[in-house]
Amino acid sequence: MRPVVVAARRTPIGTAGHAFKNITADRLAAPVLAAVLADVRKAGGGQPDVDDVVLGNCMGPGGNLARVSALAAGFGHEVPGLTVDRQCGSGLAAILLAGQAVSAGEAEFVIAGGAESASTAPLRTRRGAAEPYERAPFTPDGHPDPDMGPAAEALARARGVSRERQDAYAIDSHAKALAGDFAREIVAVGERETDERPRVLRERSLARLPAAFVPGGTVTAGNSSPISDGAAAVAVADERLGLPGLRLVAGSVVGCDPELPGWGPVPAVRRVLRRAGAELGQVAAVEIVEAFAAQVLAVTDALGLDPLGADRTRVCADGGALALGHPWGASGAVVVTRLFHRLVGAGAPRGTLGLATAAVGGGLGVAALFEVV
Repeated sequence: MRPVVVAARRTPIGTAGHAFKNITADRLAAPVLAAVLADVRKAGGGQPDVDDVVLGNCMGPGGNLARVSALAAGFGHEVPGLTVDRQCGSGLAAILLAGQAVSAGEAEFVIAGGAESASTAPLRTRRGAAEPYERAPFTPDGHPDPDMGPAAEALARARGVSRERQDAYAIDSHAKALAGDFAREIVAVGERETDERPRVLRERSLARLPAAFVPGGTVTAGNSSPISDGAAAVAVADERLGLPGLRLVAGSVVGCDPELPGWGPVPAVRRVLRRAGAELGQVAAVEIVEAFAAQVLAVTDALGLDPLGADRTRVCADGGALALGHPWGASGAVVVTRLFHRLVGAGAPRGTLGLATAAVGGGLGVAALFEVV
């Protein structure tokens, strides 16, 4: 059995504390789950039984968000749920798990993705402590455990990524997002039908911004993604359903040095291409979670891609998380949703390849290779 993504949707993405400041993660996820199922039925997929719902999430309230969201979407009591935490790669990891279930014959139709509401995520306090802690550790004591901003700064320094290139990439991400048409993939939440963040950025304005994380550094608020709210999901079905879509060719999750977690996509992409017997030159569309411009450029440099030049229309052709926002647990599913609509929605020929990848706090990389069928 071969798993195929046959539908993909997402919410608009809102900046934390703004558009969706009072909407919990399950209420972001529920309309997306319902829309994905409706899309499959409309496309001629009949009335498929949902075998499971798998959702990535990093900061939510617990209680098995996937199950809560499935019930909120109106799915029957018989539909279970699995919530996945691979931090910023959670949404993509959830899709890989759904694909594995279909490949193994344990499921025929799974809806997978991710949801994050940084605005409503609970504060967490250790028993006996007077104050909440900012985040859980990504590594045990004795191992590097940098915050993501300083880690991006360290990667930029290690790989020689200049401030000028980072700012240029951020400007381009916003410009591409402003020019993009996301109507086919977005599910409105309340009255909100568009992404909140994309705007015109100017080189002179970005150049005036101070370093955000390390004095004298190159990573700024302007070339970093914002903390965001949003959800995305895809339908992963056995190819025998007969619908066009993206066949999951290969997936990979790897570990890397936790001191440079942004490097994770490099070994993940190399492994997934090796498993598929493919070369990056054969891939028509690449979507990478744009946590930081520094991280994207370090990764694309290593992989031999030029997103500010020859590969501008291959890499995040409609912008990415720098412009749209980065709802951590959902972002890995957002990039697959983008691939689906870039390729399947645009009528790309069968056999066209697309790649999705994300870096993960603590030193992980997640990647997946898809083929239009």
